[in-house]
Amino acid sequence: MKIGSLLGGLLPLLLLVACGGDKLAKSPTPKNTPANEAGGTSTDKAPVGNASGTSSDTKPDTKPDTKPDTKPDTKPDTKQGQKPKRIRRPRVDYRLIKALLGDDPPSPKAPVKATPEMIALGKALYHSEHLSQKGNLSCASCHDLSTYGVDNKPTSPGSTGESGDRNTPTTYNAARHFRQFWDGRAESVEAQAIMQVLNPIEHGLADEAAVLAKINEQKDLVDGFQKAFPGDEAAVSAKNFGIAIGAFERTLVTRSKWDDYIEGNQRALSNGELLGLKTFLDVGCNQCHLTRMLGGNAYQKLGLRVPYNGKDTGRMKVTGSVADKYSFKVPSLLNVEKTAPYYHDGSLATLEETVMAMGKNQLALTLKDEQVANIVVFLKALTGKLPEEFAKKN
Repeated sequence: MKIGSLLGGLLPLLLLVACGGDKLAKSPTPKNTPANEAGGTSTDKAPVGNASGTSSDTKPDTKPDTKPDTKPDTKPDTKQGQKPKRIRRPRVDYRLIKALLGDDPPSPKAPVKATPEMIALGKALYHSEHLSQKGNLSCASCHDLSTYGVDNKPTSPGSTGESGDRNTPTTYNAARHFRQFWDGRAESVEAQAIMQVLNPIEHGLADEAAVLAKINEQKDLVDGFQKAFPGDEAAVSAKNFGIAIGAFERTLVTRSKWDDYIEGNQRALSNGELLGLKTFLDVGCNQCHLTRMLGGNAYQKLGLRVPYNGKDTGRMKVTGSVADKYSFKVPSLLNVEKTAPYYHDGSLATLEETVMAMGKNQLALTLKDEQVANIVVFLKALTGKLPEEFAKKN
């Protein structure tokens, strides 16, 4: 047999062995070969804040998550007759992600150390419909704790039935924000508590005296104040009202797989969720949504890159400065899957259209459908478990 013929017969076999055959998905990824859903990712060094690339950290809790899963995630393909795409685990710079997103935003601390009696009183006040103009509205009416602290309406009706002009923000994790309300007019959850009761479109009580009069009509609430503030001669006060509700709201904290991931368990996010996080960072969502809360940390102008026009001028209503026109507090993305509709006015119904709109207005990007889908998968990983007493029983 001629040598040329022999090589011609062996060459396909040699190439098959070199490529790994159908065992490729189960083979370890070479150190310098990126692994991704299709065709790999660029090995170019990522820009600062991008969090792509490979980490050099070797500590157990910060080891770069570069090894592809032996059983990659799959996602359905929209075309019939085709198999779902396999999602390889993307490479990310975990140390950079920790630096960008590892810490809570600086938020005001509680004015006093909470006691069980304060928390119990705050819970009772939060759920009391008596503390409204017509005795038909409580904090829980709009901030329903069984539906992630919102009512899922564009804007919420008050005691008289008139709706406000801003979407109801969730009370879960609210105490971890740097300020309260969309325009940041309250410094803390203690300060915001009394403001809502005095809002004419919300609870509709005239002034603090009217609030205290309502409280004094309820013996159980008066007893609760006396137990919560035993050393205070005037236990029923506006100040103690805020302290009590604040003490309760500070217990409304959720935890998701995102917390496990950012605390060191790099396998907490699935391949698809990690790809979504990488996309989130690559397109620049983290320019505004920073810290472990992915927001709740600063103000930002809506329409930063592509002009936005709306009736609500945002923080300008508080400061009177034209420079603050259309500036709002950057919302936290924790539990965002459950808090539709979106924007300060509740004008966007779905996460997909909201992500697309944010890409346009804030980044001047027309995001691809696949990018939007990836980001939404990551956002759903931010959904935490509700406290047992408020979780709906199926």
